Amino acid sequence: MQKRYTVTGMSCAACSAHVEKAVRSVPGVKECSVNLMTASMQVEGEADVASVVAAVEAAGYGASLRDDLESDGAPSEVPALKKRLILSLVFLAALMYVADGYVMFHAPFPSFGGPVFVGCLECLLSACILIVNRAFFIRGVKGLLHRAPNMDTLVSLGSAASFLYSCWVLTELIFLNMENVPAAQDRLSSLYFESAGMIPTLITVGKLLEAISKGKATDAVRSLMSLVPQQATVLRSGEWVTVSADTVCVGELFSVLPGDSIPVDGVVVEGESAVDESSLTGESIPVEKKCGDSVSAATVNCSGLIRCEAVRVGSDTAMARIIRSVTDAAATKAPVARLADRVAGIFVPGVMLCALITSVVWLICGEDIGFSLARGISVLVVSCPCALGLATPVAIMVGSGVGARHGILFKTATALEQTGKLVFAAVDKTGTVTEGRPSVTDILPTSGVQREELLLAAVTVEQGSEHPLAKAVQAFSEREGMEPEPISSSRTLVGFGVEAKNGDTVFLGGNRKLVFERCGAEWEPAFGKAEQDGKTLLFFAKNDRFLGAVAVSDPIRPDSAAAVSELKELGICPVMLTGDTEKTANRISEEAGIGEAFSSLLPEDKSRTVRRLSLEGGVLMVGDGINDAPALTSADVGMAIGAGTDIAMDSADVVLMKDSLADVVRAVRLSRATMRIIRQNLFWAFFYNVLGIPLAAGVWYPAFGILLSPMFCAAAMSLSSFCVVLNALRLNRLNLDKNTGSGRRRMSWKEKSEILWKIRAELEKTGAEPLTIQKETVKMYQTVMEVKGMMCQNCERHACKAIEEVFPVREISADHDACRVQFLSEGKPDPEQLAEAIRGAGYQPGTVVTKEVS
Repeated sequence: MQKRYTVTGMSCAACSAHVEKAVRSVPGVKECSVNLMTASMQVEGEADVASVVAAVEAAGYGASLRDDLESDGAPSEVPALKKRLILSLVFLAALMYVADGYVMFHAPFPSFGGPVFVGCLECLLSACILIVNRAFFIRGVKGLLHRAPNMDTLVSLGSAASFLYSCWVLTELIFLNMENVPAAQDRLSSLYFESAGMIPTLITVGKLLEAISKGKATDAVRSLMSLVPQQATVLRSGEWVTVSADTVCVGELFSVLPGDSIPVDGVVVEGESAVDESSLTGESIPVEKKCGDSVSAATVNCSGLIRCEAVRVGSDTAMARIIRSVTDAAATKAPVARLADRVAGIFVPGVMLCALITSVVWLICGEDIGFSLARGISVLVVSCPCALGLATPVAIMVGSGVGARHGILFKTATALEQTGKLVFAAVDKTGTVTEGRPSVTDILPTSGVQREELLLAAVTVEQGSEHPLAKAVQAFSEREGMEPEPISSSRTLVGFGVEAKNGDTVFLGGNRKLVFERCGAEWEPAFGKAEQDGKTLLFFAKNDRFLGAVAVSDPIRPDSAAAVSELKELGICPVMLTGDTEKTANRISEEAGIGEAFSSLLPEDKSRTVRRLSLEGGVLMVGDGINDAPALTSADVGMAIGAGTDIAMDSADVVLMKDSLADVVRAVRLSRATMRIIRQNLFWAFFYNVLGIPLAAGVWYPAFGILLSPMFCAAAMSLSSFCVVLNALRLNRLNLDKNTGSGRRRMSWKEKSEILWKIRAELEKTGAEPLTIQKETVKMYQTVMEVKGMMCQNCERHACKAIEEVFPVREISADHDACRVQFLSEGKPDPEQLAEAIRGAGYQPGTVVTKEVS
């Protein structure tokens, strides 16, 4: 079970690392991921909210449970930071005039202002700046007390050291002034009050710029949320009343005027209109809607009045799922961020030790305490753990937002990272490469069977089915005026077809393997001609008497060929996987330009092929149907196309809201661009610290005379994290339709072709014995196994793969939230064998329950 929290008081990567460590120690917490940029935390496990919040508070921070649709980012910081900065600058201007203008350059000053007065005035102005920026000191001291120093600790130590040292010098100056006023005047130049005031002021400048930039990074989510209307007009007690959109219930009727946004997901029951769905799909052309069509929240009714029945409300709407997808992706961590996390955990203590060593070494080398202290302070304030903490999450948030605006939803940061790295793209045929809206072209009854009898059997079998081929039969029969016979029961034979019963009459419909083996039918020339033309054949029988076939054709999508070509240009090898016949598959693949097509595949064959491709450099799987769900789960990255089923979308790592294969290309480009930004950010964060800390310590001073003052170091630190955020914002200008090259090509096309031929040979070898469908029912068993330790979808795939390697299964799925794996098989599994496999995969096996199913 996942919960999201808002975390307050974090200022750098060291803070987020400390919060993660504290929460992971709570009993019942499986995984914890803290996002510094969005001030959010995602916790997996059964731990209660109170325990998690208590752990965060014990670590020195604040936490509260977060609403699913609560906005990310921290825009509320901006007004407070502006106020702090203005006050700091007022006091700093006066301080700099006194410290530099008067002391260094003899600017005009009141005649009574002797050395003691000037020093005390500097101390007072500097103290005012420290009080205005006391938040640094409060958080810094908290970090020290909890043995988790952070960026605020570095800033507060640097400012405090400058201030306290200057107070000591001021005390000396007061006594010196009694004896020698000129000497006291010279001593003024040894004060560092301006550094003590300048450091927190410049850090505040950087924090303000960072907060503004972070606000822009989350604009995509806030703009999506702003599209959801706050009110709805619903029918209650026979009257149309205006209510809050949050109070609309499933099943209620609501009305939408032209120009208004639709408040919840629903189905049109009255009226016709064109609806602008660009907020969901990125497609600017309005879509015509009539009775029976679905509408989605946050889309705009463009023309006529429509009345609809609410189907999904609140956090279940399509727009809510998009917002949740973007925020969840930002809350997770990409594998590339792990190095930064490891460094952040030891960064601040390491810098503090480095600063101490720097000051001691310069004292040993004979420099005075003022010079040595300045070098230590410079080391403290130049280092920037913020840049490390922001390098990845800010790019993930912006990248996810850009994807959402184009109808591409990445569920996790890992999916966003992996999409651009893969070698193969396995695509389903129906509804992915093709339109998914096939139509009947031929009715082919066998000898002795009337056309009407075959069509009646076909529509009877296919009635109520949502499969695209079934819908084609239904639509054709409706045009022919053919009504289906009533049926008492129906069951799906996964990968083969459907069996329907009406009393003692049994109807059968499906592929050649099912019907021909059940009925002992023979192949006819008309069937061969239809297949040669690339048409799909649906075979039907009644009481084991073969009736004939219905030929269906499904044209490819207009942009499929162009999308396949662009995938190749990106260095990705497209492969088509389909349960259709070889001739149909070859025709479609040839039209789309796909080099390899695997045909006549059952769902488990697709899944096995995808897993095999995964071992050869990685594969993304694109599908839309229930039979694609196992393959989507088995792929390194599963993509569900917009027209897909809920099961396919739940199994996928990426959801493409539009019915276009071109979005696969856009997703790859976005992934690669985001990873390029992350690598640049991480390089800058590490390079800046590697270069800046030695410079601040004065390593190059003996040889080249190069020194960095504490004030310059503070300015550099404040700008470093701002640069990281600014670099990530460049993703907002990314053109996803522009070819960016093939990326790093890890494998030649010849190698890819050889791999595909090897996989094809393996499939043919393992599938040499035809799968026979017997008249009697095969005993099937459903097994549910408790598996602890799974934390994500990758864990689910790993656990499923471990079981499949030791026991043959038909269908398998895992749920890390429920801590279970369940599968169907034709034999009873051995619990000990399963437990050993799960332990070998690194998880903890639990109870195993197996029961026979019909």
